[in-house]
Amino acid sequence: MSSEHIFVTGASGFLGSHVVLQLLENGYCCGPRGKRQISSSLPTQATASGVEVVKITDIAHDQFPEALAGVDAIIHIATPAPGRAEPSAMLATAVEGTLNVVGQGERAGIMRMVVTSSIASVVNPKDSFTDRDWNPITKETALTGENKLATYSASKKFAEIALWEWADKHPHVEVTTLNPPIFYGPFTPHFPLPVPDFRAISTDRVFYNYLFPDGVFSYRTYYIDVRDVAQAHGRKRIIISSPFGWSFQKTRDFIAEQRPALRERLITATPLEPPFNVMPINFERVEEVLGMKVSDFHTTEQTILDTVDALIQAEEQWVKAGHPIKTPPLLP
Repeated sequence: MSSEHIFVTGASGFLGSHVVLQLLENGYCCGPRGKRQISSSLPTQATASGVEVVKITDIAHDQFPEALAGVDAIIHIATPAPGRAEPSAMLATAVEGTLNVVGQGERAGIMRMVVTSSIASVVNPKDSFTDRDWNPITKETALTGENKLATYSASKKFAEIALWEWADKHPHVEVTTLNPPIFYGPFTPHFPLPVPDFRAISTDRVFYNYLFPDGVFSYRTYYIDVRDVAQAHGRKRIIISSPFGWSFQKTRDFIAEQRPALRERLITATPLEPPFNVMPINFERVEEVLGMKVSDFHTTEQTILDTVDALIQAEEQWVKAGHPIKTPPLLP
C-alpha cells in the first residue's frame, strides 16, 4: 500500500476514471493530503479512499495551488477532444493547459509528472513508431480546420513538444509521456452515462460502430485496452500499444460467435484491412521502463467482449430511459 497522493486531471473521463480506479486499488490517494470529497462520476472505491475532486473550468488558465498542496506526483490526462473547439483554440488549450499544469506542479514542489499524449503525435508516412518519431503535421495544416483528426493530432504533437522543451529547462523534474493508440474497454463502475453521449463514451464510440449494420470501420486495427493504458501511467517518452492484433473481419466474426444475439445487428460494410494490425513498437522497452510484460496486457478477446458488453449495458439503460439509439460517428 502507498501513502502517496496523486493529482489526476481529466479524472471523470473514460481513461481518467480507469487511472483513478487503479490508483485507489493500489492504495494511492487522489488529491491533496487530508481532504475527502466524493464525486459520483468517480469509481465507487473513491467513497472509501482519500479523494478530493477539484473542478477546473479552464485548464489553460485556472490556478489551483491548494489542490496541489502535499501532492507527490501529477498525471495529466485532460485534453481538448476533436471537434469541441475552433482549431486555434484547440491547439492553444492543449499547449497552454499542459504547461499550466506542469508549471504549477513544479512551483508546488512536485517532481514527478506523467502526461498522457497520443500516438497521433507520432504517426508518420514511414510507419515508424519510436520515441524519436513525430507526426509531420504543421500548425498551418491544422489551423485550416478541414480535418478534425489532423487538428487533434497537431494539438497532441505541439503540446508534447512544448512539454519536452519545458522539461529541458527543468531537469530536476522527472517527466514521462505515454503515447497510446486508440483505446477500447469497459467503463468503470457507475461511470455516468445517463444519455447516449458519444463524447462521454470517448473512443469506445469507434468500436460501437461494430454493433450497427450501417456502422463504419475505423482507419486502423491497432489499439490498446484502456485498462492497460491506465496501468502504464523517468524522463522518458513511451510509445505503447497492445501486443495483440485483430482484423476487422475477425473481430466481427468473433462478436457474432460469442454474442449470437447481436449477429443480426452487426456492421455489414466490407472492411479494408490495414497493412498491419499490431503496432511495430519496441515491447522490450515497454517492459524495461514500465515493467509491463506482454502477458500483462489484456487479450484481444477480453477487450472485444468487455467493450461490447459495456456498450450493450449502457444502451439498455438508454432505451429504458426512452432515448433513441443511433449509429455513432467515428469522430464527435
